[in-house]
Amino acid sequence: MGFFDKLKQGLSKTKTSFEEKINNVFSTFRKVDEDLLEELEEVLIMSDVGVETSTKIISNLRDRVKKEKLEDAEAVKQVLREEIKEIFDSVDNSLHLDTVPSVILVVGVNGVGKTTSIGKIANRLRKDGKKVVVAAADTFRAAAVEQLDIWAQRAGCDIVKREEGVDPASVVFDAIKVAKEKNADVLICDTAGRLHNKKYLMDELVKIKKVIDKELPDASKEVLMVLDATTGQNAISQVKAFKETVDITGLVLTKLDGTAKGGVVIGITNENKMPVKFIGIGEQIDDMEIFNSEDFVKALI
Repeated sequence: MGFFDKLKQGLSKTKTSFEEKINNVFSTFRKVDEDLLEELEEVLIMSDVGVETSTKIISNLRDRVKKEKLEDAEAVKQVLREEIKEIFDSVDNSLHLDTVPSVILVVGVNGVGKTTSIGKIANRLRKDGKKVVVAAADTFRAAAVEQLDIWAQRAGCDIVKREEGVDPASVVFDAIKVAKEKNADVLICDTAGRLHNKKYLMDELVKIKKVIDKELPDASKEVLMVLDATTGQNAISQVKAFKETVDITGLVLTKLDGTAKGGVVIGITNENKMPVKFIGIGEQIDDMEIFNSEDFVKALI
């Protein structure tokens, strides 16, 4: 199965819920008027797109309906697709790994699929011909190092790990040394699942960032935040909390196949001007793909 088919399948719950609501609107209203647009706005809000983003999309849609004299449902749907795609395309979703080594720091709360995502990203990069080293710097959670070790083995990557409870920044320091020695292309660092109310964990994140900046000042750095699509609007508050501590360069979206709340990614991208860089669908090691706005919107509507 190609990735587009997987994406389509993964987004099926979101798509069904989204399309049913949209089709209901078009079957209720015979013409494209203000009432129809208000109903469409309601549909977007109910699909976890968020109030601010839904208002923006419909406002742009309203202007285009007038300007382009749109009168039928398919034309309006097409413009809706274009407006959603424009939100994704207004931010740069390319992966910047231009130095040897480059660094990917992976953050996110516990339970979002962080460790799994690291394994899948490492596997993808290795398949692209890159040499990858993984740093198991989530030393607070007993199973995290063990779990990451299994994924690193599956992906065929080196892992730098220490015993539980060790200072995470020191693990990253050691991993940078190994990455330099092995002339690795990419170093991927796991971090603890920092809940934003655990100040000491956020402080650890700052410490890790300082070590990376000091040891690899000129390296390309990506800070990717892993989000669980099933949490819907809650994901937006997670992003806001992490943004206060680190400069997030992109998002990794997981568990899309288990939810009807896939619309949340549109709101997160728009409100935070933050690109989705990877999208995970399914449990297999190959189920991680670089985000493509056209495929996403096509699979959604």
